[in-house]
Amino acid sequence: MDKFLVAAPPHSSEEPAPPPPPPRRHRWRRIAVELDGRIDARFRHRESRLLLDSFAEIGAFDHKYYMHGEERCQTYVDRMISASTMNFHPAREGISAIEFDKKGIYLASVTFSGCLTVHDFETLYCSIYGRSCSIPDDSSNYVLHISNRIPLNAVRWNPENQDEIACTSSQSDKVFLFDIGYVSSAPTEVLQKGKSKFPALYSESRKSLTDIAFSSDDKSRIFASGLYGAVYMWDRRSSKTHCLEFMAPPESQFNTVKLSVDSRTVLGATKNGTIHVWDLRGGRTSGAFQSHNEVQQLSSVKVSTLLGKIASLKEQSNIVSSPILSIDFNPSCSYQLAFHLDDGWSGVLNINNLSVTHLHCPPPAWLESTDLVFQKQLRKPTWLPTSSIYAVGSSSYDGIYLLDFHPDTTSACHVDKEETRGLEENQPVENRLVPLSQRVLSCAAHPLSHTIIAGTQNCMQHGDLAGATEASDLVGPSPDSRYL
Repeated sequence: MDKFLVAAPPHSSEEPAPPPPPPRRHRWRRIAVELDGRIDARFRHRESRLLLDSFAEIGAFDHKYYMHGEERCQTYVDRMISASTMNFHPAREGISAIEFDKKGIYLASVTFSGCLTVHDFETLYCSIYGRSCSIPDDSSNYVLHISNRIPLNAVRWNPENQDEIACTSSQSDKVFLFDIGYVSSAPTEVLQKGKSKFPALYSESRKSLTDIAFSSDDKSRIFASGLYGAVYMWDRRSSKTHCLEFMAPPESQFNTVKLSVDSRTVLGATKNGTIHVWDLRGGRTSGAFQSHNEVQQLSSVKVSTLLGKIASLKEQSNIVSSPILSIDFNPSCSYQLAFHLDDGWSGVLNINNLSVTHLHCPPPAWLESTDLVFQKQLRKPTWLPTSSIYAVGSSSYDGIYLLDFHPDTTSACHVDKEETRGLEENQPVENRLVPLSQRVLSCAAHPLSHTIIAGTQNCMQHGDLAGATEASDLVGPSPDSRYL
């Protein structure tokens, strides 16, 4: 065959050089995902940039409902009195907690004035596009509205019974349970703290339960944190008083309580910046094998001590112990425990090795604001359901931070952040501050979408609504945005 081949003429220097081969095109990532049928973590992280850029405030709902006929609820009355007398009562201002049920059908919220409200989320969302004057006083906007005389500071849905809601008050040592199937202002069940092992160490000023947690595998067990220096557990099958007491040093005052994903471990965070852990699985610390009502502590860790181990942070700032306002597990990464501090810092604790892997340090509130009273109120952040994004109200601005806590060194908040160079599409995700028209106290994310509801402090949202009242902001992706 070689004799039939004609040799190419030799290349002369005067002739033009052959054109270079065409550059290799990068594979289209979105098409590759559709062809492969799977979404890896790095692709989801890159696409979350589009999600963060699409968030904006799209609606607000003022709390100005009627109770019986023309009678206004206590939240509205307290707000009007405060506005007319120019007297500011921080303990009676704003929406203290807000939460979706497991399917995202109903939205429950409580106020510092003592109102428990349950909304049908679809009706609430659609009201954005209706007449604005129908939002404040139309009773169809809520499923349940109960006004109490005691401030409420926490609300939780029972995961095993989605008709049941639990609330606690900063002025009571009781857990109030309501059934949305009954139209009644009285709770269907009241659980109260029984006799403590160390009653002499606690005063009436600490008579408060600050947070609630339900066990995911047993609807009869309820946990609540308190300012007494302990976390309590009730077993509703046996008694209406607590049956177990998770003790910490007497000076500890718990702001929040959380159960691990498998409901085997109880975690409580305190005002002195410590996270305490108790194990329910068995052995010497198990509550199942104790004859008394106390469970010994498994371990504890001080957040300021862990922050001091981050060399780059220690070189730039003076690390002091701050109260922990909230802790919460990442629904898409079970070993990530997010924490939010009183000074506005947020971070992630890896519970496998007890190290801080992510941290966000905004400017201190005193640089931008003199509202020292607001800084003392509890802020309650939330995780977005699938994207490892942490939403937390700013302590300095009228807005909400969307933080990238992706469990990888490419995260914008990782303490050992990996610098990425190259094309624009390879650039890392950046944190975003979504400006709002009022200060945020609590957040909740829809379990099936990326819509965020923010419970806010006293402010007037729309110009055509009279008065300054507590309101909820609806923060969500723009209608024309596309993302995974």
